[in-house]
Amino acid sequence: WHNGTKRTAIMQRQDISTSLHALPGSPPVRWRIAQSLVGYDEAVETMEKEATAIANGEADELVWLVEHPPLYTAGTSADAADLVSPDRFPVFSTGRGGEYTYHGPGQRVVYVMLDLKRRRQDVRAFVAALEEVVIDTLSSMNVRGERREDRVGVWVRRPDRPPLPDGSPAEDKVAAIGIRLRRWVSFHGFSLNVDPDLDHFSGIVPCGIRGYGVTSLVDLGLPVMMSDVDVRIRESFEQVFGPTVSDVHCQPSSRSQA
Repeated sequence: WHNGTKRTAIMQRQDISTSLHALPGSPPVRWRIAQSLVGYDEAVETMEKEATAIANGEADELVWLVEHPPLYTAGTSADAADLVSPDRFPVFSTGRGGEYTYHGPGQRVVYVMLDLKRRRQDVRAFVAALEEVVIDTLSSMNVRGERREDRVGVWVRRPDRPPLPDGSPAEDKVAAIGIRLRRWVSFHGFSLNVDPDLDHFSGIVPCGIRGYGVTSLVDLGLPVMMSDVDVRIRESFEQVFGPTVSDVHCQPSSRSQA
């Protein structure tokens, strides 16, 4: 209370419980890894089909790991002024939250199709849980990823670079998060920069945030392979969301028999 007025404190994402395991008896999450570049339209079509099937009880939950050819996506909050080079790569409007984002080879995109009715119907907790997966993945490689309450995504401090104009330490974004929910089933997800061409980010203002840079695991001095990162993402995901099973079926909306 302050001057007779009740104030409700908003819990910060770092303080939210990020354990989002499914209800007891739920099947494991299907885990699928694309073996070649996936076009963005194909990815959206697959997510739409899978999310609908999951919501209808016709398919188990799914996490799908892909790489895209170079492209920009515009979220529901995108400002046209943040598209610096509109003719550089194809631009796709998308229903996820957020602003402009780059996707391309060397970046692991993780599409997460989970039924939050089986877990927790809390959007902020879900975003915090995805951040936790990235932070845990980075920690397993001795990189300290951090949340920022005013900036969704995962950030790393860069003490090797000059401080920002306000004197605060330089920071670079290593992972972006953008989600959409329909009938409490999520789609879209997060992207982690493993070894993309960082110059490709110069065609946009990433996520509409000026004054900060973009980095990758290789840029941070970790010469890792995508397959190694995939293993660590899966381990971290299972800590936060529960067990997974390798998805041996390639057809969308098919319930795993594994």
